[in-house]
Amino acid sequence: MLVLLGEAPDAGVGGFRTRAKGSTTAVAERLGVSRRTVERYLSGAAKRPQKRLQAALAEETDEQWQPQVKAQARQRAATSGGLVISCRAYFGFGPEGTSDAGCVRDISTAVSPFHADRILAAKERGATDADLQELVTEAIADAYFRR
Repeated sequence: MLVLLGEAPDAGVGGFRTRAKGSTTAVAERLGVSRRTVERYLSGAAKRPQKRLQAALAEETDEQWQPQVKAQARQRAATSGGLVISCRAYFGFGPEGTSDAGCVRDISTAVSPFHADRILAAKERGATDADLQELVTEAIADAYFRR
C-alpha cells in the first residue's frame, strides 16, 4: 500500500486532495467523512485515523493507485527490467546413491524483457496456469541454460 496509515494519514488524504484538484469536499465524500475531518488531517491536528477512515483510505488507495503502479511495473518489466523468477527444480541424471543423482535446487534467475512481456501479456489475457507454466519454463531455460 502506498499510504502508511499509522505514520502519516495526512499524506494519504493529501494525495487524494491532489487527485481531486484541491477539493476537500470531494475527498470527504469519497472517504465517507466530513470535510472538517479531512481538513484536520491535512493541517496535522488529527494524527491517528479511526478504523472506518483507515479502511476507506486503504480501499481508495487500492482503487486509484494500484492499477497505475501495476501498469508501470509491467511496462518497466517488458521494456528494460525483465523479471526475476524464483522456483525449485529437480536436477540430476544418474541413479540414486551416485554422485550424479538428482536433487532439488532453488533457482533464482533474471529473465529478459522479451520473456517478461510474453508472460505478463498472457496473464492479462487470462491464460491458464498450464499456459503460464510453459512460458515461464521457456524463459527460465533461456536465461539459465542457453545464455
